[in-house]
Order: sequence, then structure tokens, then C-alpha cells
Amino acid sequence: MLGVWLAFAAQACMAFGFEDVVKKAEQLSEQGYQAPDTNLPESLSNLKYADYAKIHTKDGHALWEDEDLPFNLAFFHKGMHYDTSVKIHTVVEGEVEDISFDPDDFAYGDLDIPEEDLEGLGFAGFKVTNALNDADRMNEVMAFQGASYFRTLGRDQTYGASGRGLAIDTALPSGEEFPAFREFWVVKPNNDSQYLTVFALLDSPSLAGAYRFVLRPGEDTVVDVTSHLFMRNAVEKLGVAPLTSMYLYGPGQPTDSLNYRPAIHDSNGLLVHDGAKKAEGGKEDWVWRPLANPDKLMVDEQDVDSLKGFGLLQRSHDFHDYEDLKDRYDRRPSVWIEPQGDWGKGQVELIQIPTPDETNDNIVTLWKPDEAPQAGDELDFNYRMYWTTHEAKFHSPDLSWAGQTRRSQGEVRKDNLVRETDGSLAFIVDFKGPGLESIKDGASMQVDASVGENGELVESRVVPNDAEGGWRMFVRVKRSDDSQPLDIRAYLKDGDKRLSETWYYRLPANG
Repeated sequence: MLGVWLAFAAQACMAFGFEDVVKKAEQLSEQGYQAPDTNLPESLSNLKYADYAKIHTKDGHALWEDEDLPFNLAFFHKGMHYDTSVKIHTVVEGEVEDISFDPDDFAYGDLDIPEEDLEGLGFAGFKVTNALNDADRMNEVMAFQGASYFRTLGRDQTYGASGRGLAIDTALPSGEEFPAFREFWVVKPNNDSQYLTVFALLDSPSLAGAYRFVLRPGEDTVVDVTSHLFMRNAVEKLGVAPLTSMYLYGPGQPTDSLNYRPAIHDSNGLLVHDGAKKAEGGKEDWVWRPLANPDKLMVDEQDVDSLKGFGLLQRSHDFHDYEDLKDRYDRRPSVWIEPQGDWGKGQVELIQIPTPDETNDNIVTLWKPDEAPQAGDELDFNYRMYWTTHEAKFHSPDLSWAGQTRRSQGEVRKDNLVRETDGSLAFIVDFKGPGLESIKDGASMQVDASVGENGELVESRVVPNDAEGGWRMFVRVKRSDDSQPLDIRAYLKDGDKRLSETWYYRLPANG
């Protein structure tokens, strides 16, 4: 029996795991960076999106599809700008097995791709399916495709914001470096597995890294991320746990074009939770930043002493706030990042990029450590990601939050009851949540509002929202120079008691 136990123990010790990927990343970091081969036949590189979308894994050809397992794998074909191959393996009972590209696993629709162009092509990525919404049907729950991008879904959600493994020098004049996952190992699940483990090897000119993703699908899908990085070179800006999203317009920044859809965005704000007790009244600091689609690039940093969480949220899931039957922005999930362990001091950065339409991800947020990493450094960043449409669980338990932001021309009501504009801009913010439940008549409630040097505060007031509950805040401002942004901050308080998160909007230049 002892011999059997020793054999089992030896096999267990040899099982492929995260430490094996860490060793590969370390070895890779000690080598000079080699850019991957991006040669792709014109028959595939010249495809338009509509034609590329015709290529998909055939029914019955997904990995594990005939084994009645809780997760299956399907694969993304190379084509268009997805011109780099990634190696994909499975880990079966601790042993690594390679997955080879076979064009017979794909359907090509009416495309005429020469057979010789498909030989030894490789994969552009993969997706994970699970019976998330229907016990009798496998639904896509996670996808890895392109650089270090990945997306995840919870129950009854549609893809919106994306995660990234890492961001380097984003929005710097020197240009952005895009780390990419080069190799994956997916652990084959058991029949009763509630989660799926994916290992990934990250590579870029400045670093190499090992990643582990543990996927737990559900009403809120949770992904636990473990990472270990080896720096080849110093970098000016390391973006940890980066998220990307799209914001075209909404009530806080209405469109100039006539459109029946009142809003088009995957996310409508950035929420940051700093655990250091530095807000008025001793409350932990929560800051809500409504997003914008600026005329020119806007990059803003928020200092954080003790990061407890940040995320790009879609705070409304009411269909009538979007009225889009095809793209269903009401089903786009919020993504919340919860650090595991102390990340130290740093900044949560918000990057907002001009976009003319909804096809471009123009919003980026990331956490940047105070100290820029140097060549030879080893770094660990572990965090939990929530993909959710139930944002209230990630709000402060004792503060109210901004349910919506609306923008309008400022106006005053004359004695004859006619409303006239006065040259100001008005922001109307509806607050709701536990921070307001103890307020009855609101006699002592106040708005604490301030604006930056490029403007003046015309008015701030708060009234009860008798229609839906909560309280409605009005802030009117005038900007001195329209060609420059204007920062506006406000929150609700009752004497010295803070009642709401901080609402912080940067009005874009010329916006």
C-alpha cells in the first residue's frame, strides 16, 4: 500500500499547475523578446467583419461536447486583424495534451478560402461554454481573443466591457505596448465541476508573466485572477487589472444627432472605493465618475491609499433607458475588480478617447502603482472580478449612490412661470440607497459642491424624489473657457454626516 501511495503522491507532485507556468514565464523573461509570426494569407487577412463572423466551430466539434461535461471549448479562427496564433493545451489528470488546428472543425459559410491557406494555421483564441441560461443548451460564458483581452458573461447578460491581462504605457506619447497571451492550458473539468481553471503565459517586450483564471459561472459570474510578472525592462506606466468599454452618449452627455435610442454605452461610470478613511464624516471614500465621449483625449488619475475595489459599471438595466432591441445595452454587465491583498498606494486612471460610433472601445481604466517597476522586478497581483447586473452589492452599505445623471441647459423660472435659460449648464443627479433612509423631511440636508478653476458654481440644491424615492440633486455651473475641461464634484450631507458617494464629473472640452 505504501508503494501505491508513494506512486500517487509522485504523480500528484508532477501534475501541471500554476508554478509550471511561472517557471515558463521566468525562463521567457530571461530571453530576448521575439515578436510572434503574424504572416496570414490575404484570403483571411482581407476579410471584413461580416465575412469573418461566418467562420465558426461546427456543431458537434467543440472539445468535450460528447462527454456531458459542464464546460466545453470552441475555438476562434485566425482572420482579419486576428493574425497571431496562440498555443492551446488541455491538462487532463495533471498531464498536458496539445490541441491541434484542424480546418475540418470549422464551418466557413460561403467563403472561398484555398485549402493551402488553412494548412497549419493555428488558433486565434478560444471560448468557454456552459449551461448558464438553459440546462439543455450550452452558452458562451468566457472568451480569450486578441492580445490579452478576455470577456465574461453572467446569467442573461450580453458582452460589453472587457478585461485585459495587463496594460503598458497606455495613452502615453511614446505609444502603448500591448502584452499578449501566447499560450494557454485549460484544465479538463469533472462531471460535477463548478468552476474551470485556465492558465496563460503572457509576453511583451517589457515583461513575461504567468496567469491563472478560475471561472465560476452564475447569476454573477466570478473570475479569480492570479498573476506573477517578471520585468525585462522598466516601464513608465504599468496598468494592472485594466478594463475597456464603450461610451458613445447618454443622458449625462446627450447626442447632437436625432436618435430614438436615449443612450448607447456598455458602461456609464467608473466607481472607485478607497478604504482609507479620509472622506468627510470618517466614511471610506467612494467616488462615482460618469463617463464621457470627449472631443479630445482625456486622461485623469485618482490617488488611492488603500484600494478596496474599482470597476466600470452599467448602473441602469432598464430596457427603456436604451430602447435597443438588437444590441440590448440593458443586458451589458458591470465589471468590478476586488484586489486580493494589499496593492499599496497608487492611482486609478481613467482614459476617455473620442469615438464617432459604438464600434470602438473608447474607455480604459486601470490601477497604476506609485512606484514604476524596474528591470528585474518580480510582481504579484491577485484579484477577483465580478461580472454583474446587481451593482448595489458593490456599493457602500451606508451611503447612497448616483442612480442616474442627466444634463440640461440651466434655466430659471420667471414670475410668469415661464422657464428661461440663463447660460449655465445643469446636472441632475438622482441619489438612492441606504444613506438616505433615515432622512425624513430633508430640512438639514445639504449639497457640498465645488468646481475647478475653469468655472463657477451657480447653484446647488437637493429635493425629495417623490416619484421614485431617494433625492434629486441639482447642480448648475458656468464654464469660463469652453476649450478646456471643467471638474465638478458634489455629494449629499446632513451636517457633518456624509450621505452619499462623491459624484465627480469632468465636463469635456467643447462638450
